[in-house]
Amino acid sequence: MRTDAVERQLTHQPHGHILTNSAVWSPDGQWIVYDVRSDAAGSLFDGSRIERVHIETGEIETLFEAKNQACVGVATCSPVDDRVVFIHGPKHPTPDWAYNAYHRQGVIVNASQPGDAVDLDARDLTPPFTLGALRGGTHVHTFDGRGEWVAFTYEDHVLATNPAGDLNQRNVGVSAPIGPVSVSRGHPRNHDGTSFSVLVTRTVNVPKPGSDEIKKAYEDAWIGRDGYRRSNGTWQHRALAFLGDVISATGATITELFVVDLPDDVRIPSDGPLEGTSTRRPCPPHGAVQRRLTNTADRRFPGIQGPRHWPRSSPDGGRIAFLMKDDAGVVQLWSVSPNSGEVEQVSRHPWNISSAFTWSPDGRSIAHVMDNSMFVTDMETGEGTRLTPRSLDGEGPRPEACVFSPDGSRITYVKPVRGDVGVFNQVFCVAP
Repeated sequence: MRTDAVERQLTHQPHGHILTNSAVWSPDGQWIVYDVRSDAAGSLFDGSRIERVHIETGEIETLFEAKNQACVGVATCSPVDDRVVFIHGPKHPTPDWAYNAYHRQGVIVNASQPGDAVDLDARDLTPPFTLGALRGGTHVHTFDGRGEWVAFTYEDHVLATNPAGDLNQRNVGVSAPIGPVSVSRGHPRNHDGTSFSVLVTRTVNVPKPGSDEIKKAYEDAWIGRDGYRRSNGTWQHRALAFLGDVISATGATITELFVVDLPDDVRIPSDGPLEGTSTRRPCPPHGAVQRRLTNTADRRFPGIQGPRHWPRSSPDGGRIAFLMKDDAGVVQLWSVSPNSGEVEQVSRHPWNISSAFTWSPDGRSIAHVMDNSMFVTDMETGEGTRLTPRSLDGEGPRPEACVFSPDGSRITYVKPVRGDVGVFNQVFCVAP
């Protein structure tokens, strides 16, 4: 263990503190943004505020407080300015429009104007649907490296409530700042958006066994600060890595790693309407190229496995890290090039990696939880360094988030802490 690593508790309030799995630091590295959901794992979406804590003074600022019985959560920061994007649940929820995967949206607030949120993605639930609007709910919003486009996962209300149409399957989409989108008021839950939103992944209702077809696209992450260099030397400026569920030749569902290269202009349709129809899910734009990177069906432990995590790209876009079991059944770090698909085992730890993770800004290491401690693993040697003492079961760092600061000098995470009125997640940080 590092003897000079000092763990600091930053929050102490008697309520929950939930970090998103990445991008929780302000660009200057001085503030950490979080939400206040009550459930330790954040699975109960009941938080009413987005807050941030100053890492030096411990000052707490409320960036947004929901009204009209709405709840908010899963906040991430822009890498270039003080904007924060997060999920906003339904205002005035009703039995037929309560919070769920296809009844939520993304909103953005600027820390210089707390409380003043703008709608990111437009929604139109009434055919004919509006180009640039969606028909359901978005989730886990993240800015690209330039702070321009926002990626998210998506589910579709229209298909979820129409048994005659395509299946409602999770997909990945983007919101591009190419102009506001206005929709009709043909449905009380319709609303405008500041960005043009489309789906960029392609799922099918029933994937063919042994094919690259998927029935679910999820846990997306931008590749590189500015994309990645293709094998021919040209540059792909925007691309997303994501997990996709395929059907093996034997009929088993296996999670594999995929990439979708994005076009510069997402307004041009390909083989179907961007906005979808009453029976068809929205189609990706022309130039969105979806590729499978991993093929693990023949391994002893097939498929990407371990705790819930998002594949993460090195800052230069050259390597994508993910978790998978080795032949001994231990969850390890692996990496793959967005070009080759050749998988490399990085770590050979004696313990399972037990959390989501992030890369250091210099691309040298990854922060994660293991053996009830905070660790960093060197991405060249695979060696792990324990940063915090091993905690008792149930008292260690939570698995949802281990996030490097923009300058790489700190890692933030949450741990349960017992206080006078109960046990609550609190925000911590440690120097790697």
